[in-house]
Order: sequence, then C-alpha cells, then structure tokens
Amino acid sequence: MAVDRDHVLRSAAALLTRKSTATMDEVARAAGISRATLHRQFAGRDALVRALEDLGIAECEAALEAARPDEGPAADAVRRLVRAFEPSAGLLAFLYSENQLFEGGQQNEGWARIDARLAALFRRGQENGEFRIDLSPAWLTEALYGLLASGAWAVSEGRVARNDFTHMIVELLLGGATRREGS
Repeated sequence: MAVDRDHVLRSAAALLTRKSTATMDEVARAAGISRATLHRQFAGRDALVRALEDLGIAECEAALEAARPDEGPAADAVRRLVRAFEPSAGLLAFLYSENQLFEGGQQNEGWARIDARLAALFRRGQENGEFRIDLSPAWLTEALYGLLASGAWAVSEGRVARNDFTHMIVELLLGGATRREGS
C-alpha cells in the first residue's frame, strides 16, 4: 500500500499545531500509519519539520497569490492577505516556534521571498500614505507573523471565535490598540 505523503504531512500539521511536543509515534497514529512507515517517509522529527516547512512556504506563497497584494489600497490587501493566510495559520504558528528553521545560514529561501512580498506591501502602504512611516516594513512583517500565530493559538484554544480571526488581526495590526474618541 502506497503512503500518501500529503496526507501524512497534513495529519502531522494538524496534530503539531495542537500539540507541538507530539512524538513521532503520535504523528504516525494521527496519520493512520505505523512508526516504521513514518520513519521511511521522514528519517526523524527534523526531516518531518523541514517537510512541514516546505508545505508552509507553499501555502504562504499560494495565499499571497490569492490575496493579490499589489492590487487596490494596501489596507484592503492586508485584509485579503490575513483572510487567505487563515487556513494555514495553525501550521504557521507551529513553524514560527521551531527555532531550528530560523537559526544559522540554513534558512529556507522561501521565507525570504515571502518576507520580501509582505514588506513590499507595507512599503507601498507607507508610500501612498495609508500606513505609519515610523514602523519599518520589516517590523510590520514580523508583527503580522506574530499576530497570525497568536490568532491561530487563541482560536485553537477556544479563547477566540474562528469567525473573528481576520477582523481581530487586521484591526490590531492596522489600527493599533489605542482607543480613539467615540469607541
């Protein structure tokens, strides 16, 4: 029987987004395969995490394409982007916490491509007067990642309604937490 690698990766992602400390045995059970079969697909946890990273990058790049970040007002593009990222936010939250992916010179170039596109969106918003210029595009990009990860964790823990995910992230990112008159 052939093992469906995509099924294994998605099962691992679903489990690890809920329980980042899950063992390879637990990952195998979640995928409905034996530990030996999982080990034939992925030599160990590091190989599995690297494969999940590739999946996460592919999903981020697909979300970026779907969100059309170069079209219309930058704030609208951010809203579309957060909405497009939402299905992958749990996986991104898991990957965001995997330090091994971001240490040293071995960082996957896919993250640099994504960072560049997000920074370009924030820079465009600054240049056309929509966004504050005292916050760098690099910082706004990191803030977006952090909010996506926090939002995914809050939804998975039941502290936040899934339907509020996009609204809360976009409003905090674009509006900040400062209360304005009348609100």
